[in-house]
Amino acid sequence: MHKTGYFTHPDCRRHDMGRGHPECPERLDAIEDRMLASGLLDVVERREAPLASTDTLELAHDRMHVAAMRGLSEELLEQLDAGGMDHMHIDPDTSMNRHTWNAVLRAAGAAIAATDAVMAGELENAFCAVRPPGHHACRDRAMGFCIINSVAVAARYALERHGLKRVAVVDFDVHHGNGTEDILAGDPRVLMVGIFQHPFYPGTGADPMGENMVNIPVPAYTRGPVVRELIEKHWLPRLEAFRPEMIFVSAGFDAHREDDLGQLGLVEADYVWMTERIKDIANRHGKGRIVSSLEGGYNLDALGRSVEAHVRALAGV
Repeated sequence: MHKTGYFTHPDCRRHDMGRGHPECPERLDAIEDRMLASGLLDVVERREAPLASTDTLELAHDRMHVAAMRGLSEELLEQLDAGGMDHMHIDPDTSMNRHTWNAVLRAAGAAIAATDAVMAGELENAFCAVRPPGHHACRDRAMGFCIINSVAVAARYALERHGLKRVAVVDFDVHHGNGTEDILAGDPRVLMVGIFQHPFYPGTGADPMGENMVNIPVPAYTRGPVVRELIEKHWLPRLEAFRPEMIFVSAGFDAHREDDLGQLGLVEADYVWMTERIKDIANRHGKGRIVSSLEGGYNLDALGRSVEAHVRALAGV
């Protein structure tokens, strides 16, 4: 049995925010190419991401937000049919095209299907190669390339639909996962740990919104050895004491030293190290159950190599 799942869908490639936007469809091509060239596609179990249902999205999001995003998509389709614009801006960084809502539903659907498969014991862990990313999407607001928060949806789904009592969220994107914090802060069933560049977009995280948030803001140009030391000191003891029954990962790879969207200095070996620490906790307390979902990572070559390293560590090969 393949113990690591690889969830993706062609719809995630069709979401496009325009020429020159860093959150581009080619990100998924870079990951796919690297997975193929490295032979990892033969190691993992590839599965097609289903469409998430609206009521599942509402586990993490305000009903009005979900309705508004779906409504914008329908409005855009009507305008296109009438010869109107082909993109609609939600915020200065984030826009929709005619395929965006389906991509959003596939991204959340991947995390949910991965959760079901891991909970059923069909897979030990899974990586979701999906876009758009999600960790800036708040309960009632899209922002920062993100529309629906797939990881927060999946974490709540594991609690509400699978009856777990404790889940952890690990976020190592270069940007603070403000949306995930907005949704999950104060929920005693969840522990969220994050490390991110600060001060930096979106400017949050230095003051945690709840006791269940372990935020580690680090200055620009921080490198791997310092990050590892901080994780050992702050994340690992809290995760160990919390004993999560499942771990969700917001896997952003824009803290890589080659990524121009951030100024941190991580390399592939750091992602392997973090993934192995996460696996240690999951193996001790959660039957190895991990669902990881793609967030940032905008240097295509570094992204492909980093995802390969992360998935290789998840698969133990």
